[in-house]
Amino acid sequence: MQNIAVILAAGTGSRAGEGEPKQFRLLPDGKSVLETCVAAFAACSEIASVCVVTHPDFAGRTRALLHDERIVVVNGGKERWESSWNAIKALSGKQEVNVLVHDCARPFVSQRIISDVCKALETHEAVTVAVPATDTLYRVQNGCVAEIPQRAEYMRAQTPQAFRLALIRKAYELALQDPEGVAVTDDCGIVKRYLPAQEIFIVAGEEANRKLTYKEDFV
Repeated sequence: MQNIAVILAAGTGSRAGEGEPKQFRLLPDGKSVLETCVAAFAACSEIASVCVVTHPDFAGRTRALLHDERIVVVNGGKERWESSWNAIKALSGKQEVNVLVHDCARPFVSQRIISDVCKALETHEAVTVAVPATDTLYRVQNGCVAEIPQRAEYMRAQTPQAFRLALIRKAYELALQDPEGVAVTDDCGIVKRYLPAQEIFIVAGEEANRKLTYKEDFV
């Protein structure tokens, strides 16, 4: 079964400070965050093609940066989930494929993680990447600590999050029928909320697979 990487790069990067959207910011080697992220998936022999989801205003610039016939560019939406849904719709003509949805803001994803996710998809319909929580966690209520849960029971989510295309499409179709609207922060959240019986297998992440969010992260 083919594996297709979907790179979500439609944000404007407002939390990263003024200047370039973070997907176009340069890393120390002179390559942009977007180029570095896409190259990681393009270099993996288990990835058949890459779909980059970008803001419509940046579509031309995105295409100019990426020179690979296996890469297609799709317009994103206002919210993260809308960008994922646009990619799912764009891929819907394909039969029996897996999709690996990855945040462009995590450009340092390793070949080991990508490969392990692809291997896990051979026996699982939904896969995510996570690392153990190392800080004490607070459940907060009215600005105060309401509960201190057992840290060992929690992990910090990373990407890629990967699914059989038919599965993630079904989850989104159910989400779009929700009268309360879509109010989840990632694709696993969509699956867990609208297909609660679906098992989501966890692949070990890495601290290096961190997310570039604030301007301090680039420093």
